[in-house]
Amino acid sequence: MAIVLRHRGRQVSDEDVAFIRELIARHGGLSRRRLSVELCRAWDWRQPNGVLRDMVCRGLLLALHRAGHVELPPVRQRPPNPFVTRARRRLVEVDSTPIRGSLGALRPLLFQQVRRTPQEAVHDGLIEQHHPLGYTQPVGEHLKYLVTAGERPVACFALSSAPRHLGPRDRFIGWSPQARRSNIHLLAYNTRFLVLPWVQVEHLASHVLGRLARRVSADWEQLYGHPVHYLESFVEPDRHAGTCYRAANWHFLGQTTGRGKDDQTGVANRPLKEVLGYPLTRCFRELLSRVG
Repeated sequence: MAIVLRHRGRQVSDEDVAFIRELIARHGGLSRRRLSVELCRAWDWRQPNGVLRDMVCRGLLLALHRAGHVELPPVRQRPPNPFVTRARRRLVEVDSTPIRGSLGALRPLLFQQVRRTPQEAVHDGLIEQHHPLGYTQPVGEHLKYLVTAGERPVACFALSSAPRHLGPRDRFIGWSPQARRSNIHLLAYNTRFLVLPWVQVEHLASHVLGRLARRVSADWEQLYGHPVHYLESFVEPDRHAGTCYRAANWHFLGQTTGRGKDDQTGVANRPLKEVLGYPLTRCFRELLSRVG
């Protein structure tokens, strides 16, 4: 049995290709999208929360089509790409009166997971306005948090699915390539962390990181049907020292190569970043190294 393609952690054999060709022939009147749904059902290819991996399957079929292994039906329609045409997040008007003083005086703080809630737009708008990198729509599973003191937002925090390959992290965990492919969904990547610029409270950032680490796994499981056991983030040292992460006991694991996830040249083309990690359980290596 020969492997003809690897796509998003799944190996496709020549037997799989023969099955897909038969599926296409049997459902000749279906669109590419419907074919991907039928293939997901035939393979029982699902996300951990039970939802079909329709988008990933569509990408796999397209890769097989482009490589000449299968012949997909003609494209019927080209809907607009939301990641290209997405409108900028609306500006959010909040009280920007400076907040100073001690962390104790600021408490109690309310931590809200706002993904799929009316408050998600507030989180996104504040990130768009006040984070140096602005707002970028996450891909895959993700959570968003809004931290408030009384009625006033003081911080925003976002997580998404982790990168598939990350050398310093993979060496730190010590998992095999097979275990990484099986368990990458059990990691979460901190894409944005913002303490609003008019909030000047010592130790607030590290306190927020510590509080969030204690609840992320349960929140992830509630929304997506599985926990996460490990968090990671990148810090660009020319911009930030990452002091709050270190104060919250995140581990420095090394630096990125500066080549990006889709590198084809082996030449660095972007800034080097420090890789920071935070295990959510003592037995994270055991849990993440399991296969099957």
